[in-house]
Amino acid sequence: MTPFEIGLSSFGAMVALVYLGFWVPFALMLSSFVGVWMIKGSPVLAGKLLALAASNTISSYFFGVVPLFVLMGYLVSVTGMGRDAFDVANHMFRRIRGGLGIGTVGANAIFAAITGISIASAAVFTKIAVPEMVRHGYSARFSVGVVAGSSVLGMLIPPSLLLILYGLLTEQSVGDLFIAGVLPGLLLALIFGIGIYLMAVLRPRMLGENIADLDATPALTPQELVSKGLPIALLIGLVLGGIYNGFFTPIEAGAVGCAGAIIIGLARRTLGLRDFWQVLNDTGLVTASICFLIIAAQMYSRMLALSGVPTEFGNFVATADIGYWGVILAYVALVIVMGTVLDSSSIMLILVPLMLPVLATLQVDLIWFGIVTIIAVEIGLLTPPFGISVFVIKSALDDPSITLGDIFIGAAPFAVMMLVVLGLVLFFPALATALI
Repeated sequence: MTPFEIGLSSFGAMVALVYLGFWVPFALMLSSFVGVWMIKGSPVLAGKLLALAASNTISSYFFGVVPLFVLMGYLVSVTGMGRDAFDVANHMFRRIRGGLGIGTVGANAIFAAITGISIASAAVFTKIAVPEMVRHGYSARFSVGVVAGSSVLGMLIPPSLLLILYGLLTEQSVGDLFIAGVLPGLLLALIFGIGIYLMAVLRPRMLGENIADLDATPALTPQELVSKGLPIALLIGLVLGGIYNGFFTPIEAGAVGCAGAIIIGLARRTLGLRDFWQVLNDTGLVTASICFLIIAAQMYSRMLALSGVPTEFGNFVATADIGYWGVILAYVALVIVMGTVLDSSSIMLILVPLMLPVLATLQVDLIWFGIVTIIAVEIGLLTPPFGISVFVIKSALDDPSITLGDIFIGAAPFAVMMLVVLGLVLFFPALATALI
């Protein structure tokens, strides 16, 4: 077999292993090792090459941003700032029909601006927003759908772990990617809000039989508004303001944000020693999983490079008669389809290295392409049968009567709205690049 044929066979074996239920990093590592072994003819050499790939990946200075932002996300969650964001958002939208739903979207947007983990948003607002919405007459299906849909804002509004991961894979500026995510993230939150309002006015039965949230939530006093909103505003300003004004790098911003969240938690007496130990434990588990994924992806990328598959694939696409938009739309469709069975990080780790030679041939703006990729990946978070946000919500619910099917159905309108935003960013690239 030629190296090209070996590369294609390894890719096919990796996909088959994933569909058979192998954990994605194991599938990537195994197919990479066997592929390099077959290409070079030596298992020892294959092991050394892959070990070098792992060492180079994990020793990268830029990788330090991952554990820092994961830690900040958990600190924000445990110190009660998620509930405060929900209270502030509900105060702002309490007089609008469907206001609790819109407030949940607003709270998720605020929460996303201080943590880059959509899973954390889904877990926090399942416990905070769903019971409150059901109590005010919203259907359980719509309540969990709003939380599932709006939780994905954490992957787009900076700081975002997926944007960091994309920057590491493509060697693009994480700061530029953060700035590029601002307008699309706000646009997505706005369309979610408009969609909920239109459903409340035109199809109120989609929200629930006896909605009573209009003026139902009590207004916050000025003192309560300041006490709940000021810590959130300070932390957002500290992290994002520092990055955008050039005071510190995204990695340093993660460390500063962690320090700020700890200080806020201690000042409000909402961060105890037991909570802090649990936060450190959870951060370690998530960081280890992400590290393992990225190491496996780098091994996979090295194997593909040795086989020549990316180069041949790039030449094929460049000479094929499907054009620029044919390539982009086919890629977007593939990402959304893969979202039905894989998590967001795995999709990016598998597809982005394969697409880079093609993108270079087509002279695609990698910053804009990154935002397109993130939105397409986000849609996969809501699609069956995988839909990781849906499974997180189900595990966080205390109500066994709400099934996975209910959550998927409730999230469907928000997946459609995300497709609308994806179309807008595709055909109006300035939405992603205007602020850079």
